[in-house]
Amino acid sequence: MPGSERRPDRCVRDADVVLLGGGGAGIAVLHHLALHLLRQQHRRPLRVVVVDPLDRLVHRPSDRTWCSWLPRGGPSEAVLAPAVHRWWDTVHLVAADGTDVPLDLAPLRYVMVRGEDYYAHVAEVVGRAQASGSLQLEHAAELAEGVEEHDDGVRVILPRAALRTRTLLDSRPAPPSRPGASSLVQEFLGRRFRLPGAGIDADRAVLMDFSVPQPDVGLAFGYCLPTDSASVLVEHTAFVPRSLGQVHHAAALDAYLPRALGTTASADLRVEHEETGTIPMTDAPFPQRPPAPPGARRSRVVKLGTAGGAVRPSTGYAFSAMQRAARALAGQLAAGVPGDRLDLPRPYPRRHAWMDALLLRALLDGPRRGGIDGPEFFVRLFTSNPPQRVLRFLDGLTCPTEELALMATSPRGPMLRAAAADAAWRLGVGR
Repeated sequence: MPGSERRPDRCVRDADVVLLGGGGAGIAVLHHLALHLLRQQHRRPLRVVVVDPLDRLVHRPSDRTWCSWLPRGGPSEAVLAPAVHRWWDTVHLVAADGTDVPLDLAPLRYVMVRGEDYYAHVAEVVGRAQASGSLQLEHAAELAEGVEEHDDGVRVILPRAALRTRTLLDSRPAPPSRPGASSLVQEFLGRRFRLPGAGIDADRAVLMDFSVPQPDVGLAFGYCLPTDSASVLVEHTAFVPRSLGQVHHAAALDAYLPRALGTTASADLRVEHEETGTIPMTDAPFPQRPPAPPGARRSRVVKLGTAGGAVRPSTGYAFSAMQRAARALAGQLAAGVPGDRLDLPRPYPRRHAWMDALLLRALLDGPRRGGIDGPEFFVRLFTSNPPQRVLRFLDGLTCPTEELALMATSPRGPMLRAAAADAAWRLGVGR
C-alpha cells in the first residue's frame, strides 16, 4: 500500500497509543491504563485514540455478558467490583442423565459482568484520569482503511485523516496465521428474561446443563444464571464443527426453558435482552504480533482479544486473558514504551495449547471414532478434581504437577489416540 506521506489530502495527527477496536479487549486496556495513570504523576497527558464506529463509553450498549471466576477478595475482584452485576460461590453441573452436581468454588467465585455496567464503570475511571490531566482520549467513530508501518512508526489510515503512532493495539477480528489440526466453533444464543412473578432461586447458577439434546459431533449445554428472583439469563451453547444456525439455537433454547426455570416458565416471560455469538475453538495459532517490517526487529503492532489468542481453545473463555493482557500493558504504555518493545505475556502456556489441541481432536472424533463423549468428559473432569484446579487450568494458571493430576482423570485411551494423531499431524506439517 502506498505510504500515507504521499496522500496530501489526508491530515496526519499524532497519538501515543492507537486502539483499533473498542470492544472488550480495547475497553480492558483503557480501564487498566486509566487506573495506572491515576496512581502516578505524569508530565504530560498520554494521548490515546480509539478507532471504532461505536463509542461504548458513551452509548454503553447491552451487547454482551462476560462471566469468569475470580479469587474472592483479591485485587482482580476489587478492580472489577463496581461492574460485577452478580456473583456466586457455588455453581451447578447437570449431567446428561439429569444428575445435579454442585461445585463449591471457594476460594474463587463465579462473576457476571454485563456490558453496559462495565462500559459505565470504565467511563467513570477514564473520566477521572482525564480530569487529572494524565489522559487525553479521543474517539474516532469510523473504520480504519488500512495500517502501514514506516520508519517513523505506524500509520492508521482513516477515511479523511491518518493517525501516526509508535504503538498500535489491534483487536479487530483476524484469521489465524495458518490452519490448525482441529477446529470447532462455539455458538450461543442467550436471552435475559423477566418473569411475571418472583419464582427463581437466585442462588442456583447452572454452569453447564448437559441434559439438552446433543449434536452428532461435539457437545451442547444449557446455561442458566439468575440475577434475582425475577430475572435470569438463559443460554443454549454448542461446540460443533460447523454452524448450526440461530434458528436451531432459538428452538433449543425454547425447549430448554421449562427445564431451566421449572414451573416458572410460561408464555408471560419478557425478553429484556438477547445476545448471540460465534467463537473460534481451534489449535490454529493467533500470533500476538504481525511479521516485522523490513529492517525492524519487531512490529509496533500488538494484537489483542481473539486476534491475539485470548480465546481459550478448549472452552471459548477469553475474559481473564484479556484482563491479564491489559494489566501487563498498562504500566508500559503509561511509561511510554513503544509498541515494538512492549512485553506481552502469552495468553496461555504452550503446554496448555497442546493439551487443548488434544481435547479438540478427541471431541471431533467423538465416542464412535475412539474419541470422547463431551458431556461425560467435562462432568468427570469437574467431579474427579477440585473445581478450583479445573478453573485455574482453564485460566492457564496451573503448574505441571496440577496438570498431571488433571490428565490422570481424563479417559486414557481416547486421549492417547488423540496424542498420537496430533503428533502425526505435526510431523506431517513439519515436512
